[in-house]
Amino acid sequence: MSDLIKGLIDKIQDISKALKFRERYKNERMFERLAISNKIVRFKAIIKMDDGSMNVYQCYRVQHSDTLGPYKGGIRLHPTVDIDEVKSLATLMTLKTALADIPFGGGKGGICVDPKTLSEGETERLIRKYTHRLLHDIGPNADIPAPDVNTSEREMAWMYDEYRKSTQDARGVVTGKPVELGGSLGRKEATGYGVAALALEAAEDYGIKNPTVSIEGFGNVGVHAAQYLVTNGIKVVAVKDSSGAIVNRDGLDIDPLTEHKKKWGVVATFKGGKPAKEIISYPADIFIPCALARTIHTGNADQVAARLIVEGANAPVSLDAEKILEKRGILVIPDILANAGGVIVSYFEWVQNREGLYWTEETVNERLFVKLTQAYARVRRYAEDNEISLRDAAYSISIEKIAHAMRARGAQ
Repeated sequence: MSDLIKGLIDKIQDISKALKFRERYKNERMFERLAISNKIVRFKAIIKMDDGSMNVYQCYRVQHSDTLGPYKGGIRLHPTVDIDEVKSLATLMTLKTALADIPFGGGKGGICVDPKTLSEGETERLIRKYTHRLLHDIGPNADIPAPDVNTSEREMAWMYDEYRKSTQDARGVVTGKPVELGGSLGRKEATGYGVAALALEAAEDYGIKNPTVSIEGFGNVGVHAAQYLVTNGIKVVAVKDSSGAIVNRDGLDIDPLTEHKKKWGVVATFKGGKPAKEIISYPADIFIPCALARTIHTGNADQVAARLIVEGANAPVSLDAEKILEKRGILVIPDILANAGGVIVSYFEWVQNREGLYWTEETVNERLFVKLTQAYARVRRYAEDNEISLRDAAYSISIEKIAHAMRARGAQ
């Protein structure tokens, strides 16, 4: 068992004890039902490459809980994907959808592959094979995938099309689709905009005026977070991706940086700032990690320069590192709250698909920010009332809601 899944299970157990589940839910095994996934699907996809050779890829889909509704969670392509990571992220999705107060459970999928090594045709064949193997596991009322690391509306279009070959009820099988195929306006920007909006809300609440921001990870989430921030007059002073980092104390020009990233695939060679190896210690009031899990760990937590961390990625701060940050007085807005914008607008897309009525981008954003600010207010109030961290408050609210629903549903 990896540290990631072990730490998450330990956290759920700690929260369950604090909520006195053993006394309140005698013989109902609430902790076990929260900690253990309902179903794990794993298989090998054999793909014919462009040169005629064959490659084999390990694939996963974890369905953690459908207590509150259909399983919901993204599909990621990355060479480090393994079953423990996917199980952890599926569990986090269950907590995230509960906290956001949307009628979904939690799931996650992944393929162990470096997508940079695949042509577009090879990627399409892999995604279609993955979807075909899951035809009896996914569906608009069963399990609804979405984009994640190294997947986008392109991959969702392929999944939608492959699923559609076997059933007429296909429009809501995935979210994050192109608008032409029933996708929602505002879905692509939702996670990044939500992260940035909560960062500014928290900064105001905790007395951080005119904040500067550094962002680790400059993919979909990082780019849209940066765009939202500069549109609201905030300086983004440092950006990092897998190629390196670029910094500018006067603020980076985000639109040209975004175009540079699209053209060259890296930020490190951008001429509008100075190159750097790391930004975790670069002076900024807010640090937004939007890359992979555990980028802040016990080995670098004492180097964090920011006063506020907003988790744009899933599990970017290890639980042991968070203890160090707490001692240093650094506030962390947890992932299941901070980056919930994506799944909230995925829910909006699913609703629009079912109704056959589509909303303006303004309506989507208005409803997104209402959902996020309501969740943030609940978490902050719970944390203050119980004198606990925002993460513990968020987990407590989610776990309590799921436990109530489990009891109401009876044996599942």
